[in-house]
Amino acid sequence: MLSPDLLSAAESTLATLRAAGLTMATAESCTGGLVAAALTAIAGSSDVLECGFVTYTNAAKTAMLGVPTDLFASDGAVSEKVARAMAEGALAHSTAAIAVAVTGIAGPGGATPGKPVGLVHFACARRGGGTVVDAEIFPGDRSEIRHQAALTALKLAAAAASPPPPP
Repeated sequence: MLSPDLLSAAESTLATLRAAGLTMATAESCTGGLVAAALTAIAGSSDVLECGFVTYTNAAKTAMLGVPTDLFASDGAVSEKVARAMAEGALAHSTAAIAVAVTGIAGPGGATPGKPVGLVHFACARRGGGTVVDAEIFPGDRSEIRHQAALTALKLAAAAASPPPPP
């Protein structure tokens, strides 16, 4: 069951993208499809969500999204560069206007020096525009980290679709 705050964020994201006339794709690793699941829990989401890529392994990130294999060796799967490549790859492999990507360490294992459990990298790419990246370290257990990562990804997508504030 999806939490009320995740469903609310999904509904808000869908409304923002719908109002802007934009479609969206997801590229997920540590969230395992949770972002797409939250979006598709809302009736009528098919007019906004085009597709979702769940790319849990490095091989899947390369095969499905075109993430260059050398990034895994140089930066690791949990990195800004891989998140960026995932988001941009989701755009390249879809017709969506916006793509959001999530890659992180949900735990309880998997931490490495400099990359603790809870570290999540995000990227949001907009067709014809730039790519915004962010990183957060979320406290909590695996479930809470994944939940917070999905919330953050939805908010990032909504922000990418929102018009800039007036000067």
